[in-house]
Amino acid sequence: MSIPLERRYADRLEEFAEQHPFLVDLAMVLGLMGCATFGTSLSLPSADPPVQDKAGVVLMGVACLALLRHRANPRTVVVITTACTVTAVVMGYLLTPLLLAPIMAGLYWLATLTDRRTTRVYGVGTMVAVIVAAVFTDSMDHLSLLLRTIGPFFWLMLPLAAGNMTRLRRAYLQAVQARAEHAERTREEEARLRVTEERMRIARELHDVVAHHMALANAQAGTAAHLALTRPEQTQKILNDLTGTTSSALRELKAALGLLRQDGEVAGSGPLDPSPGLSRLPELVSACESAGLKVTVDTEGEPQPLSPGVDLTAYRIVQEALTNVTKHATAEAARVLLTYTGSRLLITVSNDGPSKPEAARGRGFGVMGMRERALSIGGELCAGPRPQGGFEVTTALPLQPSVHLAEGAGA
Repeated sequence: MSIPLERRYADRLEEFAEQHPFLVDLAMVLGLMGCATFGTSLSLPSADPPVQDKAGVVLMGVACLALLRHRANPRTVVVITTACTVTAVVMGYLLTPLLLAPIMAGLYWLATLTDRRTTRVYGVGTMVAVIVAAVFTDSMDHLSLLLRTIGPFFWLMLPLAAGNMTRLRRAYLQAVQARAEHAERTREEEARLRVTEERMRIARELHDVVAHHMALANAQAGTAAHLALTRPEQTQKILNDLTGTTSSALRELKAALGLLRQDGEVAGSGPLDPSPGLSRLPELVSACESAGLKVTVDTEGEPQPLSPGVDLTAYRIVQEALTNVTKHATAEAARVLLTYTGSRLLITVSNDGPSKPEAARGRGFGVMGMRERALSIGGELCAGPRPQGGFEVTTALPLQPSVHLAEGAGA
């Protein structure tokens, strides 16, 4: 899209003004000095010209030169230009817009660079001084009182209004820019937060899949090796279960990694398996039993439907808790208790065997991952040694997540 020619020139002018402010101010002062000097030569046909015709030129020159300081001292500039112009009017020079040019420029910069209260005070003071001088000067006796008051008032109101509009426009643009910068910073922070959350979610998912199946496979292989000579039939059954464990691990890894790909990258591949839930607890129990851990599952209360995210979270917590029993405890049995109460599901996974010190303190990534999963859907989790011995993991999950999961737990 092409940029209009006028806009290109305006942009170049603004850029030049920012780079060379003194040159711009000097050109403005020279132009105003020419206007004011020409204004000192004007008079009404029936009025006598001022006796000192050079004094007005000097006064206007001083007023225009004072404008060079309008950026640093706008108030002082207004006072000087007003004093010079009022003096010229009292001396008999005709009050015209050309003679008022220095004051108008000073009032414009005052309204642009200062606050509204300052503009109001200095603006009213300047108008009163100029109007009073116009009313009592002899050079305007041939004009009515209305013209002598309304004229200066109108011409001095123009720069004040223009300056206020410029100041408001600058403030608006600064506010818009500040909001845009804040939105950009917020967007970047939110993106970083989402990336971090996604990395943690993927790490939890892969940890649960890999740790569980590898622990079961290790236990099954160890059991098979121990029974290979004495119980060959049971060894064969355990090896068959080991094949199923590794196959299940590959399927879940494929499902987890497949979600990280774009749609176009999985074209031609079959549909991904649905996310596991509590309905797959019998498979989990069977796999644990093949590794030598007897698991009992009990349910209290009326089972209620769970959202996909809560269902996956509940399954992963039970899976990880049983995996920890297999890896860190010497127990031969574990119990899983599902309690449906009100709008929450209470899950307790316990065992009676002694645990290793690091497992009892709950310092592993497994306990941390379980706790993060529970918190991500508005639940809570506690893990620690039981007073009567063994280890216990207890979690309370809402039936419907109170915190929206960005496809998180449902991956």
